[in-house]
Amino acid sequence: MMSETTHTPFKSGFVAVVGKPNVGKSTLVNHFVGRKVSIVSPRPQTTRRRILGVMNLPNAQIVFVDTPGIHKPKYKLGERMVEEAVGSLPDADVILFVVDASRPPGSEDRMIAETLQKEAKAPIILVLNKADKLPIDKVKPHTEAYWALVPNHADWMMTNALKGHNCDKLLEQILKYLPEAPPYFPPDQITDQPERLFAAELIREKVLLNTRQEVPHGVGVAIERWEERPNGVLYIAATVYVERENHKGILIGEKGKMLKKIGQQARQELELWMGRKIYLELWVKVRENWRNNPAFFQQLES
Repeated sequence: MMSETTHTPFKSGFVAVVGKPNVGKSTLVNHFVGRKVSIVSPRPQTTRRRILGVMNLPNAQIVFVDTPGIHKPKYKLGERMVEEAVGSLPDADVILFVVDASRPPGSEDRMIAETLQKEAKAPIILVLNKADKLPIDKVKPHTEAYWALVPNHADWMMTNALKGHNCDKLLEQILKYLPEAPPYFPPDQITDQPERLFAAELIREKVLLNTRQEVPHGVGVAIERWEERPNGVLYIAATVYVERENHKGILIGEKGKMLKKIGQQARQELELWMGRKIYLELWVKVRENWRNNPAFFQQLES
């Protein structure tokens, strides 16, 4: 008599991670993937395009789709960002609606909830992130207020993505709704981003982290040269675009110190990420109102 063997089906699918700016979407994706695939800063609207982060498990492959924060755009660049985020919903197998649990729902949360009602076909998991900042007396009112926004949510979870709290439980919920399917990517692939795009993103991240509120969101990065040198070093030349002359001065800093610091930080992290020596050269140029010029910003890597 033949013994029966239990077969665990392989699951695979796309998980759209949506929410308003600065609620921890990219931090959550990076946690699950185990490496940085999305840049992170305390500044809202850091993520500008859809980025895939692939998590490989013995019996599953989860493709997280990190999306730009959904907001009321003031520029054409912002309009494209919102279109990218909303465009990820129809094809998703699971949707994570990430919110900042430490604050009550705002107008952008309500706008996203309305969008989900219209566009979402997949199960919605409500992720109440930043739970560590949620005062005890606000747990019940904030939780119930978010539940009311998406009454049809399939599941919910309190998380602290920065420290990974409850992310294991959230992962179980995701796997529960993921369909049976073969993997979409090879097991050693963690993102769909080309290296030069990630390099540009990393440079922009270091600009945002080092300049804080001094330079607003009008920062774009173009990779001008990407060359393999005979000595095995990868040479990268990039231009950082800003919208005002005084922002250029802030970025360059006294005797070029700020730009040098940004370049060093970006180069060091890139070398770790790519596992090779890199020579990075940065320039800063002013391009007024570039965020309202689609022909221009579509040429930028970040």
